[in-house]
Amino acid sequence: MIKLDLVNQIVERTGVSKTKAEQAVDTVFNCMKDALKANDRIELRGFGVFSVKPRKTGIGRNPRTGSEVNIPPGKAVRFKPGKDLQSL
Repeated sequence: MIKLDLVNQIVERTGVSKTKAEQAVDTVFNCMKDALKANDRIELRGFGVFSVKPRKTGIGRNPRTGSEVNIPPGKAVRFKPGKDLQSL
């Protein structure tokens, strides 16, 4: 499922216009991005939890040359599914 499929599902189920449904989906995604950028946790009951976890530094290899490359620390978004979603 892509974002357009999600918009079309909202239009079919609610009867709102496609532009309004697209605005709603964009608003939800932007709010989620902003919350994750602020290191907030997003908990959607029955669906799951999105959180930002720090990623460790490491050493990787350049596949072309075989030389070692330092990987800087960063952040990664993690998703933990809720009970309802796990039972699928």
